[in-house]
Amino acid sequence: MSDKQTLPSRRGWAVWLATGFWSGFSPFAPGTVGTLWGLPLAWLLAQTPLWLNVVLILALNLVGIPLCTRACQQLQTKDPGCVVWDEIASMTITFFLVSQTDMNRWTVLLAGFVLHRIFDISKLPPLNRLERLPAGLGVMADDWMAGVYSCVSLQLLLKSGILG
Repeated sequence: MSDKQTLPSRRGWAVWLATGFWSGFSPFAPGTVGTLWGLPLAWLLAQTPLWLNVVLILALNLVGIPLCTRACQQLQTKDPGCVVWDEIASMTITFFLVSQTDMNRWTVLLAGFVLHRIFDISKLPPLNRLERLPAGLGVMADDWMAGVYSCVSLQLLLKSGILG
């Protein structure tokens, strides 16, 4: 079933939230469009104390399991491309430990965004295996790993001075 065939089902709150306020129904690169919501969210979290940042990142990502499970049930498919909560929430992992100062630099935001998309799309091991997990856990888990890969890569770019 394609995303276009599921449009009548998109009225539920779980679908609305899991599709990034319906941005996941974009006809062009829905995962990329949905991921854009993760940038302001990551920026906001960077303004919080470290302990709160950790709690919020965990909460946003863990709530994604039942949220994506419910949305996939309503859309009647395992992992529809329109569900982008996984991309939104895992962007907060990408920018974990990035300073408030660095979060105000467009080059850092762009680099984190691009790194996350590269790792999410390429599905390097073990990402490709994680998406086989059941229901919302499978939807979320591969993006968590993409977030970890992109976080480590972004930190290396920052520490090396490549991003200034």
